[in-house]
Amino acid sequence: MASAQRSALAEHARFVDANLKKNYRANFIHGVLGMTGFRLIYAPTIIPAYLLLLTGSTAAVGLGAALLQLGATISPIASGSRIEHRSHILPYAIRVGSLMRLMILGLALAAWFLTGDLLVVATFACFLLLGFFTGAQRVAFQMLMSKLIPIRQRGRLQGYRNFAGGLIAAILAYFAGAYFIEDAWLGNGYATTFLFAFLLTSAGLVVLQTMIREPAAPISRPQMPMMERLRQFPELMAERGFRNFLIVHSFATVSRVGGPFWTVYAGSVLGLDGALIGGLSFVFLGSDTVSNIIWGPMGDRYGFKRVYAGSLICTLAGIVCLIIGASEAPIYAAFILLGMGMSGWMLASTTMVLEFGSQEDTPMRLAFTTTVEGAIAAAGPVLAGLLVAGYGFAPLFTIMLAALGAALVLLVWRVEEPRQFDAA
Repeated sequence: MASAQRSALAEHARFVDANLKKNYRANFIHGVLGMTGFRLIYAPTIIPAYLLLLTGSTAAVGLGAALLQLGATISPIASGSRIEHRSHILPYAIRVGSLMRLMILGLALAAWFLTGDLLVVATFACFLLLGFFTGAQRVAFQMLMSKLIPIRQRGRLQGYRNFAGGLIAAILAYFAGAYFIEDAWLGNGYATTFLFAFLLTSAGLVVLQTMIREPAAPISRPQMPMMERLRQFPELMAERGFRNFLIVHSFATVSRVGGPFWTVYAGSVLGLDGALIGGLSFVFLGSDTVSNIIWGPMGDRYGFKRVYAGSLICTLAGIVCLIIGASEAPIYAAFILLGMGMSGWMLASTTMVLEFGSQEDTPMRLAFTTTVEGAIAAAGPVLAGLLVAGYGFAPLFTIMLAALGAALVLLVWRVEEPRQFDAA
């Protein structure tokens, strides 16, 4: 058995090396197009402003963000259970990716053709389903990347990919706010923005489907019922490194539940309009973009624990700038720092999970991490919205700073760098 496993691993390594250039290119192009579209949806600017326009309620802004995360809480474990025994993951990834993109199209169509309460209900339903398929896609696509791209090159791939995609997204976000939304393109600027996001992300999926060459999995678990697999989760948590990382990641996620309210708060200080949405989107996504070319190579060279710590420090500094800001300069500076923190956090959190423990448990580690993150991020925005509606922004910012501080201290003192790497 050991000899057969070594032979399978060697054959897998040969396949990966032989197809690396093509798969690297496919992942890069897919990532650029996907990041461009999805960041128009997930940046903490356009969607919160849209929900505030539809409902006039900060609690509704929190509910919308919570529904996105609630869907992502439900699906990852089911997704991990469905792929961990599969020899090939790409067909499943394409299916869930397609359904995810259809929900973005649903947002656009609802914005164009529905009004009143029906529009609000349809929008929230699309958020819930978008989150559901996002959670499933995240597990599948990260596992697919772990099969195709050697660990020594994942940081650079993601960093350069996010840089290119984020640069385009920053420009599009500015035009979406300053022109699409402000001038109501095609009758509804928000719907036009959602349609652009759908087209870009769909193009990326086509590239992935047509260009990827996926090897058979060298090691996989036998298929078992999902409930039986759930009973094995204590085995995952028995690994000290992953357990401590998950605690840190939970605190970091708590600190991000206020994300949908960053733009709402900035609007309360400066006046919320299309130009402000476009400007804040541009600097947030622009800083997110530029910092990727720092975070990615840094992670490959020194490990992603340093990237995670740097992202927490940037986020903490950004929230402080937001709190003390009473004019455009500090608030725009805050969104620059928050964008840098977001990009580093996304890179480090997804990459570090791939590096703990045994390879055959990777899908369920991804699923478990995504589920915990989604559960916190689902409940958090609703509570944050109610907190802001009842007591203002001060208690929310206090909680975010405390969670960031706890995450940073625990990361530095309790989490060891999981990667065994060399500087090359």
